[in-house]
Amino acid sequence: MLEALKTTLINVIYPPRCLACAEPTDAPGGLCPGCWRETHFIHGTTCAKCGTPLIGEEAGPADLCEGCQRHPPAWDRGRAAVLYRGAARKVILGLKHGDRLDMVKPLAGWMATAGRPLLAETDLIAPVPLHWRRLLRRRYNQSAELARRLAALSGKPAVVDLLTRRRFTTPQEGMNRETRLRNQAGAFLVTPRRVEAVRGKAVLLIDDVLTSGATLSACADTLRAPGAARVDVLVLARVAFED
Repeated sequence: MLEALKTTLINVIYPPRCLACAEPTDAPGGLCPGCWRETHFIHGTTCAKCGTPLIGEEAGPADLCEGCQRHPPAWDRGRAAVLYRGAARKVILGLKHGDRLDMVKPLAGWMATAGRPLLAETDLIAPVPLHWRRLLRRRYNQSAELARRLAALSGKPAVVDLLTRRRFTTPQEGMNRETRLRNQAGAFLVTPRRVEAVRGKAVLLIDDVLTSGATLSACADTLRAPGAARVDVLVLARVAFED
């Protein structure tokens, strides 16, 4: 009762606002009707590797999108909560660059819904790491914060320092796939004191946005080297191919 009263008082003093546009909403951590219509939650049949929606009556749960057929990613299975466009893009940019850590709880909820089968079958949850220089400037790793919340929701352990980014990489916006792959080559290592934790385990990699898959593939290859049994990925948003 006290907790409910506290929540009610907070909502009276600070009325809930839309995650994307700050319009009033009925409950904290939600979207207003306009932003809800702009947000493409991914459901139905999707690519088994990257989570892209598949269209067509013949598409099955083990099918791959055209991109993953041409360039198979290094991980085993993948899911995404939303497409990276419209209001979802605004929300993710706010989380990533706007110090909006209040978004972690609802956004991790979106991911938990999309990635329920992967969470159920994983041993470890691990975020894509930031280089220490970028972490110092940004002050937090949004993927690590999402991983921690997903661990709380699933009961599976999050090992936020499982991977280390040992080389500072150029931001990849505007790069083609080949350049992205070169940019990420050799950028990661399994943190030495965590090597034994990886061997024989199923690892679920967490990131905010999946574009070409170069970063996540580099992480997956790094985890397989010391003997990870399986590497799956769960991301908040997937960039659609037509984008």
